[in-house]
Amino acid sequence: MIGAIVGDIVGSRFEFQNHRSKDFDLFDKACFATDDSIMSLAVCYAILKAKGHYRNLSPLTITSMQRIGRNYPDCGYGGSFLKWIFTDDPKPYNSFGNGAAMRVGGCGYAARYIVEAKKLAYDVTCISHNHIEGIKGAMAVATAIFMARSGRNKKEIRKEIEDNYYKIDFTLDEIRDSYSFSETCQDTVPQALAAFFRLMILRMP
Repeated sequence: MIGAIVGDIVGSRFEFQNHRSKDFDLFDKACFATDDSIMSLAVCYAILKAKGHYRNLSPLTITSMQRIGRNYPDCGYGGSFLKWIFTDDPKPYNSFGNGAAMRVGGCGYAARYIVEAKKLAYDVTCISHNHIEGIKGAMAVATAIFMARSGRNKKEIRKEIEDNYYKIDFTLDEIRDSYSFSETCQDTVPQALAAFFRLMILRMP
């Protein structure tokens, strides 16, 4: 969770300003915690409230997201999700925005087995981002996190992702000059995973 929030803060100033070099200061006065940090914490709070019994995780997550999220109305929510946060009767709205994938770190961490990681990711995502691409992005990230913390190597994780979610058939160098801002899971999660596979070297063969 610390890594997810640090990554969110470090990358916040580049969201609408593409930065293609690896040469930059991690922290700058322009950095800030975005909606992705806020919602990651809300998901974790719901998981903790469930106390290992996840039958009611979806309604717990709705309550948690709204209760915590309403305190930060200017943290960068998309228009539809901002309405969802403040409505009295929140419903899923067929979104495939990448917020679905950015908030599920706690699912991969709390899960006791891989099927549970996927189910937790589904339960905290379908309440708003119920488009198949939103669900897929969330489940892919939670799966990768679960496998990494379980000691699986990057070849195993990549195979799981490519067999069930995305073909990572490009390198970062190949997309560096042409890649541009996107808010969708399908146009950001595979690229983020490609970076993860390239950089995941600590304690991983």
